[in-house]
Amino acid sequence: MLGPKVLVLTGEGINCERETAFAFEKAGAVPSIQTLNEVIKNPAALREFDILAIPGGFSYGDEIGSGHVFSLKLKKHLGAEIKEFINDKKPIIGICNGFQVLVKLGLFDHSSDRQIGLAPNTSGAFMNKWSRVIPHEKNNCIWVKGLDKAFSLPVRHGEGRVVLKEDQVYSDLVERGQIVLSYESDINGSYKNIAGLCDETGLVFGLMPHPEADLFKATSPEGSENPLDFSVGYEIFKNSVNYSQSIQGKNL
Repeated sequence: MLGPKVLVLTGEGINCERETAFAFEKAGAVPSIQTLNEVIKNPAALREFDILAIPGGFSYGDEIGSGHVFSLKLKKHLGAEIKEFINDKKPIIGICNGFQVLVKLGLFDHSSDRQIGLAPNTSGAFMNKWSRVIPHEKNNCIWVKGLDKAFSLPVRHGEGRVVLKEDQVYSDLVERGQIVLSYESDINGSYKNIAGLCDETGLVFGLMPHPEADLFKATSPEGSENPLDFSVGYEIFKNSVNYSQSIQGKNL
């Protein structure tokens, strides 16, 4: 039995599509890399996929805000199809620039009034380093199932500071299990060190760190006696594959 089919979007400045597709392939999925324009030509084709991934990069050169133009294009041409994808309980992941896209689509907001945003790092500079992240104990995200201890992931962004409209928004996000990952220390000024969020279903996951760049212990700061052992980043992709396979089994 073939694994879940994953659509990995690319084009318009996204540059981590191959690494993301490789991560899904290692986790047992069948990835297909397609440009946004290709998908727009045949929106109904999105129904053929079990998982949607928007990788990192610099879509449209981060003009008028990171991920903004890409999100507008998605909303205009594929808004109904993405809503259907979510209603069908299919997982979505947005990594770095992909997270910025999902935030601007409003997928983590509880109301139509935009309450969550991403702003430039407080340092005013692009960062590229490993950072420790901590899974939130109350999160309901299927992508981090079984991950309850701090681990390291690479971060590469200049506009990754999570900002909230008001303090109450954070309490509401915690209550709904939407805070998934937090940085162990303040690296970019994110509110309460937020590094990743999910929607209320736990299926739509967005994060600034790059799990696709942490598949093997060989490249992880933690290291291992066997460098080909899978690392935590792999577990994130594997969780979505396991979930999709369980759903497929129920539908047989």
